[in-house]
Formats: sequence, structure tokens, C-alpha cells
Amino acid sequence: MTETSEAVPAAEDSRPVRPTAPRRVHRAWFVAAVTFVTIIGAAAFRSLPGLLIDPLHADFGWSRGTIGAAVSVNLALYGLTAPFAAALMDRFGIRRVVAVALTVIAVGSGLTVRMTAAWQLLLCWGLLVGLGTGSMALAFAATVTNRWFTERKGLVTGILTAASASGQLIFLPVLSWIVSEHGWRPAAVTVALAALAVVPFVWLLLHDHPADLGQKPYGAAEFVPKPEPVRGAARRTLGVLSSAVRTGPFWLLAGTFAICGASTNGLVQTHFVPAAHDHGMPITAAASLLAVVGVFDVVGTIASGWFTDRFEPRRLLAVYYALRGVSLLFLPMLLAPDVRPPMIFFIVFYGLDWVATVPPTLALCREHYGEDSAIVFGWVLASHQVGAALVAFLGGVARDRFGSYDVVWYAAGALCAVAALMALVIRRRRPAVPRAVTVRPAAG
Repeated sequence: MTETSEAVPAAEDSRPVRPTAPRRVHRAWFVAAVTFVTIIGAAAFRSLPGLLIDPLHADFGWSRGTIGAAVSVNLALYGLTAPFAAALMDRFGIRRVVAVALTVIAVGSGLTVRMTAAWQLLLCWGLLVGLGTGSMALAFAATVTNRWFTERKGLVTGILTAASASGQLIFLPVLSWIVSEHGWRPAAVTVALAALAVVPFVWLLLHDHPADLGQKPYGAAEFVPKPEPVRGAARRTLGVLSSAVRTGPFWLLAGTFAICGASTNGLVQTHFVPAAHDHGMPITAAASLLAVVGVFDVVGTIASGWFTDRFEPRRLLAVYYALRGVSLLFLPMLLAPDVRPPMIFFIVFYGLDWVATVPPTLALCREHYGEDSAIVFGWVLASHQVGAALVAFLGGVARDRFGSYDVVWYAAGALCAVAALMALVIRRRRPAVPRAVTVRPAAG
């Protein structure tokens, strides 16, 4: 009996095994890839402002404060447009908004080659490019992540945030070479062409919602129908802001992100190249160092997204801001005519921290504001760009007034210490615990 009972499984095992169909990659990853490439193509505009300050000063005689004012308008509109862009994507779809934004960037950048007065710089680079880039801000990445993913959100946010740094890595050395060899006008045309080249790519391949393809979001247990277009984008955006400003986490997140913008886009991205040039470093060498920041930013931001899925976001923010502040305090001692090992160490260290703050900040927005998190993050991003705009302008004024950027580096380092403390004050939102109901025994 024992031999017979053991023979049955053997007979069943002898049946041909049906091959298992290979698992197909979820379409959400293709959408994320299209978004990544789109942000890279649009990143050329972020690489150019710091390269324009000295050439425009030499060509037109405009003060660095005047040029910095145009850059500050650009940065401010970049932030202030973002929350409205998130609502417009809910109304008209991601594809339409992004395609129009890229076209506006191309028009604004292309028109700068015809300018002869400072107000035209404010109009073209400040207003038009600022509005276009605001619609391509991080709210774009947040909207794609919220619609297409229910798992791996931190990792995807890190990857899409790193796309901008990747674009900087690609364009910054090229644009610096064009500015040095051929002047700033061909560089502006290059930015315009780069933005236009991405438009057909967006229009053909970027899908608005998983339901458009009959799929579930990545990691979702059930199918999620596509919501109806949300009308009244401006009213909704302002309504979300009105609710958010009544909460403490919003002000803490907005304050820390304003300091983030001041110490990255406003300061280093805008003024590092002219500051290094003040110490005798060639523009191409300084621009290459800034591009290397982009290399390590990719690593740091993706790693930050991975950390955000596993660790408490507010503690990550505190560590990031503290480390950034320390690095900026040492920078004035590292600037020299040539590239030395301490400067390379700063570039690597600072690059790992450049945009690492985005994944934990966005995670805290999701934690506290749920479905409105993309719009709330847009307003938090607005504070980021306002901080960047102030320092882009004040940095140029400080250079005109004191003859160097040293005071700006030290002030930014101190502000980062304040941001680290603010991040620790943010309270975690815990799920509500149902109140116990006391059941009284019936009388008698």
C-alpha cells in the first residue's frame, strides 16, 4: 500500500507543465519613463540663468541686481504657477497642460535673442519662461505619481525629481560651451529648441490616467475609474490653500521649502558660476562642477525616495538641511582659480543633498492633505521658489554692494540650520482612533 500511495503523485508529476506567461511591466512605469524624459528635455531652462549673468552684464551693461531681478521673477512665477497647474491638469489633463507649457517656454526663450532693454528680459525670461516652467514644476511629477502609483510613491517621486538634475547634467556643459564660444544668444535658441522637441513626445505618449488604458494604478487592489474633470481650477486651488493655511504643518513645510529654494535654485544654481569666476575659475570649469552636482543629485534624490518609503520623513528633512547648511558654511574657503580636491568633495557632498528634500516633503503633504496633496505641494513649491527668487535678487545685490558672495553663503548656511529645527517640529498625523461606546445595561 505504501508503494501504491507514493506512485500516484509520481504519475501526476509526469504530466506536461504549462509554461507560465511572463509578467508584463505595468504601464505606469512607461508613463513614469515618459515623464522622466519630458522633464529632462525641459530642464535646459534651469541650466541657463547662472550662465547669463556675466555675458548680459558685459553685453548690455546691466547690473547684476537687474539681471538677478529677471531671474527672481522667473523663479517666483515658477513656484506661484505650480498649484494652479496641478488644478489645470485635473481639469484639462496632464498632456495638454504640459504641451502648452513647453511651447510657452520655447517662445519666451526664443524671443530673448531680440531684446535690447532690461524690461524685455523681465518679460521674456521672467514672465513667459516663468509661467511655462511653473506648469512643468514638481507638481507635474506629483500628479503623475498620485494617479499612476499606489505603491513605490517615494521611489517614483525621487526618480522624477532626479530627472531635472539629469537634464542639468546634459545641458549645462553644452550651454556653457556655447556661451563661451558663440555667445549667449545661440544658447537661448538651444533652450527653445529643446523645449519644442519634447512637445510631440508628450502629445503622443503621455497618458492622463490608468483608466484611459483600462488598467489599475500600480499596486492598487481594485480598478480606479477616471474622475470627471474638475471645473473651476482657480477656485479649487485657492480653496485648498484657504484650508491648508489653517494648519500648522503647512506653514512648517512652506517655511522649510522656502529655505530649500533659497539655498539651491536661488543661490547655488544662479550664483555659483559667477562666484567661482570671481575667484579666477573659467566659466566652463565652474559650469562643469555644477553639472557634477546634477550627477550626484540623481543618486541622492533616488536614494532619498527609497529612504522616504522606510523612515520618518521629518527626521530625514532635518538631517538633509543640517548637512546642507554645514557644507555652505565651508564653501567660501574652497573657491579658487582651479579645481582642488576639497572643492570636489563639496560638490559630491552638496550634490547628494541638492533635491533630496523633495520626496520627504511630498510624503508629508500626502500624509496631512490626502487627495489635495498635489495642490498643497504646489503651494509649498511656490514658497520654495519665492525663497529662491529673493536670494537670486539679493545675491546679485550683495555682489554689487560687497564685491563678493561670502555673506550670502554664510546667511544661507544659517537658514538651513533653522530649516532643520522647523522640520523636527512637524507633527506626524496619526489615524483617528474610534471612540469607545459605553453600552449601558437595560433597566430591570
